Amino acid sequence: MPELPEVETTVRGLARFLEGRRIARVAVNRPDLRRPFPADLVQVLTGARVTALARRAKYGLLHTDRGRTMIFHLGMSGRWRIDPAEPHVHDHLVIETEGHRFALCDPRRFGSVDLVETAALEAWPQFAAMGPEPLGGDLTPAYLEAALAGRSQAIKLCLLDQRIVAGLGNIYVCEALWRARIHPRKAGDKVTGGQLARLVPAIRDVLEASIRDGGSTLRDYAAPDGELGYFASSFDVYGRTDEPCRRADGGTIRRFAQGGRSTWFCPRCQR
Repeated sequence: MPELPEVETTVRGLARFLEGRRIARVAVNRPDLRRPFPADLVQVLTGARVTALARRAKYGLLHTDRGRTMIFHLGMSGRWRIDPAEPHVHDHLVIETEGHRFALCDPRRFGSVDLVETAALEAWPQFAAMGPEPLGGDLTPAYLEAALAGRSQAIKLCLLDQRIVAGLGNIYVCEALWRARIHPRKAGDKVTGGQLARLVPAIRDVLEASIRDGGSTLRDYAAPDGELGYFASSFDVYGRTDEPCRRADGGTIRRFAQGGRSTWFCPRCQR
């Protein structure tokens, strides 16, 4: 599944070609993805000007001058294609401006597209209960300390809880905990202030590094221009079972199941 850096890369790629442009044509090629396309999607978007593109957690936001925002989620295999040479059987939504064509291709159809009043975005059910953005200023050690108070759940699982931090996924939580030297099984309310002071910049640094590298290409993901992200080559722990820890401290990367997902960590340097 595309994670936050992949969605951010997608939004930035689309913004280069879509922001400020008027939409000339919209085609919906099937009735639904994970859920039905909005019934008025074509009517609302056709003729609208795209005022801005943004991201909230793992959702992309396409704001228009009609006071409506199209929200898209890439699901497991979705991606936007810009000016594709040929149509694809899984191009389920196509948006055209005077100069470009944008196709939302989603072979597994776990993605979604919604239309929401722009002024009511924060009240949209999927956003209403979300915690702060990990790249924003509201994520601080003090905030995390308060959010984790009384939580005996493992810190890894706490960070995956979208009510605590919005948009963090398995890859980047594993990587951030390694950078902060925190054991993924440690109870959330047992993580010390000093560890939280390391964790917040570690989260930000690993996400920003991945965005610079175009994301982590796993399975189907590619940026809108077709480029493949290469941050996967920089993973410190994710997927590196039985490989030596990059800190050269004699540790070996281990994997275990946690909350229905795989967790990778170094038992020597993460406490």
